[in-house]
Amino acid sequence: MNSDSTLLQGLKIVSLALNVPGPAAAARLTKLGAEVTKVEPPSGDATKTAAPGLYESLCQGQTVLRLDLKSPEGRAELDDLLAKADLLLASFRPSALQRLGLDWENLHARHPKLCFVGIIGYPAPLHEQTGHDLTYQADLGLLRPPQMPPTLFIDLAGAERAVGMALALLNRSARKGTAGCAWVSLHECARDLAMPLKAGLTSSDGMLGGAYPLYAFYRANDGWIAIAALEPHFAQKLLSELGLKTADRAALERIFLQRKAASWEKWAADLDLPLVAVRQSE
Repeated sequence: MNSDSTLLQGLKIVSLALNVPGPAAAARLTKLGAEVTKVEPPSGDATKTAAPGLYESLCQGQTVLRLDLKSPEGRAELDDLLAKADLLLASFRPSALQRLGLDWENLHARHPKLCFVGIIGYPAPLHEQTGHDLTYQADLGLLRPPQMPPTLFIDLAGAERAVGMALALLNRSARKGTAGCAWVSLHECARDLAMPLKAGLTSSDGMLGGAYPLYAFYRANDGWIAIAALEPHFAQKLLSELGLKTADRAALERIFLQRKAASWEKWAADLDLPLVAVRQSE
């Protein structure tokens, strides 16, 4: 299998993105072989204080500079970087970029070959509205308070969407010589992730929300297991191996209580069945 670490070799990317979505996108582009320079404000990126390990992981393989973009010297250094770059990645609201003279009109006039991807919270006309992963999920019914989400689902989905948009713009630029600008809305990502819920598929009475006994959690002797036997051949094989004729939830509950979760996981792996022990997050 060929490595994907050279797919973007030769491409230069400047990232002004802070926190998680933009840096996660930049990290993905770095892994694909792009040369990424991350520009931080003099105060740095808050993620370095909140989660040092995550920060280091997201910056691995990149050049990190701290520049005061409000100063003539900082702007001059940034412009030197942009003059040699293929893409600028940012996570500022449009008004903030405009105050810095980094709105698309100004950017394109100074650097006509430069593509731009901006990560924002809400799409126009709400593009100046503030938000974060938690509020996007809450707004679209993806949370069950007071339980907090175990990871930053929307931020990471937005990062992948930003990578896709960056690749699309770079591809068009390579084919047609036309630089482009695109905005990635995190709220739109959350809305798309909510589609199965809105369609009823993962609601509490939906097939993938608990209604189907072979796509569910079950208590084991010492914890929990998760089953996802959706396809008929998996379902039939699972039931046959358990000595059942139908997917009877009560019968499944009694059977799975008889062994430890790790034992069930090994049993399923040996039989090529989609069942795993549930790990608790650390």
